[in-house]
Amino acid sequence: MKKRYLAAGILLLAFGFFAGRAGPRRGAPGSAAAGGAETAAIWTCSMHPQIRQPGPGLCPLCGMDLVPAAASSRGGDEPPRRLALSPAARRLAEVDVTPAERRPVAVDVRLAGRIEPDETRVATIAPRVGGRIDRLYANFTGIAVKAGDPLADLYSPELLAAQQELLQAGRAGALLDAARERLRLWGLTSEQVAEIERGGQVREHLAFHAPLGGVVVEKDAREGQYVEAGMPLFTVADLSTVWAVLDAYESDLAWLREGQETALEAEAYPGEPLRGTIAFIEPVVDPMTRTVRVRADVPNPGGRLKPGMFIRATVKASTAGDGTGAAPLVIPASAPLITGARAVVYVAVPGEEGAFEGREIALGPRAGDFYVVRSGLEEGERVVTSGAFKLDSSLQIQGRPSMMSPPAALAAESKAQSVCPVMGGKIDKKFYTDYQGLRIYFCCGACDAAFSAGPEKYLEAMRAAGVEPEPLPGGPHAH
Repeated sequence: MKKRYLAAGILLLAFGFFAGRAGPRRGAPGSAAAGGAETAAIWTCSMHPQIRQPGPGLCPLCGMDLVPAAASSRGGDEPPRRLALSPAARRLAEVDVTPAERRPVAVDVRLAGRIEPDETRVATIAPRVGGRIDRLYANFTGIAVKAGDPLADLYSPELLAAQQELLQAGRAGALLDAARERLRLWGLTSEQVAEIERGGQVREHLAFHAPLGGVVVEKDAREGQYVEAGMPLFTVADLSTVWAVLDAYESDLAWLREGQETALEAEAYPGEPLRGTIAFIEPVVDPMTRTVRVRADVPNPGGRLKPGMFIRATVKASTAGDGTGAAPLVIPASAPLITGARAVVYVAVPGEEGAFEGREIALGPRAGDFYVVRSGLEEGERVVTSGAFKLDSSLQIQGRPSMMSPPAALAAESKAQSVCPVMGGKIDKKFYTDYQGLRIYFCCGACDAAFSAGPEKYLEAMRAAGVEPEPLPGGPHAH
């Protein structure tokens, strides 16, 4: 009896061993993946979900085994960009929604630049007649001057001759008026001309006076130097008000406008707030830096801000309305999936728990943690702010319209056949069959019989993958 039990045990072990050896191995083409072949019409690649084949085989891009694509739960009339998730799937995908709402949103635009003199408060002093500088009053760069202060004395033989003509012209007449006008054109004021007439003596030197109060920022004059008419001698700048010239990126321009108040901070005075007002935005973009110069007027009492100083600015802006007085429609910045010029959001379908639908929208500028929505959404619609990428990835794997595959592109895409519809291998044009005016190629001769057993199933799968069979010349599908 014991011998019979022992023999039976040995037979059972041997049967299990050989059954295991004969059964499907992990990763083999006839394993669990084959079990899904009975129900899966489309096979795809785990690494390249855009690959859609009507049967098992190898991925033409990476060579991995194709796996059955996830079966779609949507009905025949359900929109292609809609996806329904169970409560457990929503928790696993960490899906969270937020309603789109109209609200004012503040944004801080940060700029950097430098201090420059106010060009409207800068004057250049140049002689209108040639001569020699005999004395300098403003004898170094940076000296402070007041309006009317003398800067230099000029000796000019031409001025001496013009003064003598004035004294010899008499009390009235055209010659007197012409002599007065010549001296005024050469830089003498009406008071200086009248003083020459009263004194009856010529003045050997002409004094240059500062036309405004400020600082001598440039000095090209030296005592004893001979100068010509029009040669710049001094540049005087009034620094009681200066310019903060800031560089703004193109993306910042939507938030900047003339008249905005600007908070400034200089490197020389950290923590000390300064105020300015945007007075001008240049109409051109610098082609080298891709920035636009923005000019702010800054009061400078005491001259603490020096031209050339670095400056930082913060402009507090807010989203503008749509012209009707209503606040703009905004969504959180995490909601849209942006690729190139397209922006896709997933919206919760009203009345269908767990259903979400992809939608393309037009975005305006970004305002901090929000985006302004120009079109494509209505107030109150709930958009997915967390888990949107997982929803989109699920649609990509199913070959449906998604962030990377817009509906128009899927509809217009028509690829030539490159893989066998039965086995998924590379086609060999020696093996083919003709069906209803179309030529379908296979990887080997054995696939012909499998295709003939269900041609419509394979054709539907090919077209779902964007593959159009080759039309026969003269057939109903020929162009």
